[in-house]
Amino acid sequence: MSVDAVGTARRGRGARKALRQTRNVTMLPALKRKLPLTEPMTPDQIEKVDAASMDILENVGVQFRDDIALTDWKRAGAKVVDEMVYLDRQLVRELIATIPETFTYNARNPANNLPFGRDHGMFIPMTGAPFLRDLDDVRRNPTLDDLANFHKLSHMLPAIHSSAHHIVEPYDHPISQRHLRITYSSMKHSDKTFMGMTTSPKNAEDVIEMCGLLFGDDFIDTHPVVTGNCNGNSPLVWDETMLGALRAFSRRNQPVLCSPFVLGGANTPASVPATVAQLNAEALSALAYTQVVRKGAPAIYGHYLSTVSMKSGAPMAGTPEISLMNFMIGQMARFYGVPWRTSNTLGGAKTFDAQAGYESAMTMNAVLMAGANYMWHSAGWNEAGMHCSTAKFIVDAEMCEMGYRMAEGINWTDFDAAMSAVPDVGPGGHYLGHPHTLENFQKAFFMPEMFDNNSIEQWQAEGSVEITERALIKARAMLNEYEEPKLDDGVNEALLDYIARREREIPAVDALNQDH
Repeated sequence: MSVDAVGTARRGRGARKALRQTRNVTMLPALKRKLPLTEPMTPDQIEKVDAASMDILENVGVQFRDDIALTDWKRAGAKVVDEMVYLDRQLVRELIATIPETFTYNARNPANNLPFGRDHGMFIPMTGAPFLRDLDDVRRNPTLDDLANFHKLSHMLPAIHSSAHHIVEPYDHPISQRHLRITYSSMKHSDKTFMGMTTSPKNAEDVIEMCGLLFGDDFIDTHPVVTGNCNGNSPLVWDETMLGALRAFSRRNQPVLCSPFVLGGANTPASVPATVAQLNAEALSALAYTQVVRKGAPAIYGHYLSTVSMKSGAPMAGTPEISLMNFMIGQMARFYGVPWRTSNTLGGAKTFDAQAGYESAMTMNAVLMAGANYMWHSAGWNEAGMHCSTAKFIVDAEMCEMGYRMAEGINWTDFDAAMSAVPDVGPGGHYLGHPHTLENFQKAFFMPEMFDNNSIEQWQAEGSVEITERALIKARAMLNEYEEPKLDDGVNEALLDYIARREREIPAVDALNQDH
């Protein structure tokens, strides 16, 4: 080999090494699935679940504990008796038919916009944890700075498509005013799409007002920019708080997750198909109501899905029945032509241990094969949602990258080029030094950063570092490298002025703001 050729080869190896050592924080595009879906129900069984759900809506009814919603339903033609609403199946079908099957999420940075629905999906980190395991793996109460760190990590992790909202609860701010600082943190520390607080109707209205300041009032009225979540009280109840928040989002054309809170065997029958039938009825009643509020508003078939241990009554994750229900719910959502949400990487472990990994992997594979669009709780969830683990947050995000790679399906683009290497190497050779391998090794096979695949001797020589500590080392490094995607100065000032005014108007108390 000539001197020039040697120099070129060395520069090529050096460039590849530099590329490997450069952290890629560019967000992956929305996942576009190319693998076949897992659909265990036959068309007759789908019709059976639909018929059972419609029978519940028509004859058992759903309780809407909200005077405005009851008035809305009467005007829409539903039968209303006290707080009970009885929904004719034809009315339900007419209403849900106006829900968009697809739309685009618009982010502060247009490069992070996301097509959504049908075969497009997105990963969203966990929310709502009252505790965290921090950068030293200590379980404690979170602060606003801890929340900011999770928003920063969400911004930097390629497979995480949203910065969420209260990933952890910031205890250093009064409950009544907390939603303002949470929303600002979501907007300030990431330029991806995010979730908006729906803990009360007033809080939801504040979120929408802040989105108007960030994007423009006219823009948000025609462009989805934020996601709200409304949880139902299974069995068959929607309350005033959630319905008021739903209206705040739907009136302004912002997507709402209509999410029955299912604990299979506790607030649903102890049966997989019967649980899905009840959940389906609950979700359809809220989805239909979004269209009563505003025809054509985006809405997402949602659920929080768990089964209950008959030994302790505690919720369980990663069980086979949860996977089966996810498969079924995916089929029902596609039957109605609406996008759907599920929960990902769930677990009940108290630390980031083998149980946490097994439960999360079991859940993720089912979620991907079920064809979910909005994959919430995709990073950090542990202890049945009681804490967000910083270490697990990092590893879950890498798991999402691997799941993303798998769900993209088989890449055939370089098949002929790769096959041309076979006669070059021949019997008994190896491909490690072949030009095709050197050109493609980084993209041909996923190389996890968090999983150690070295020999035990090398692992011991490097300090015998377990995965929790590896993940915490990475989290610290990422936070040190973080560069804030600066808000426009005028927008930032307007947001801070709004927060200051609302904090003067809302009494600083440890209760949700319902009145101010």
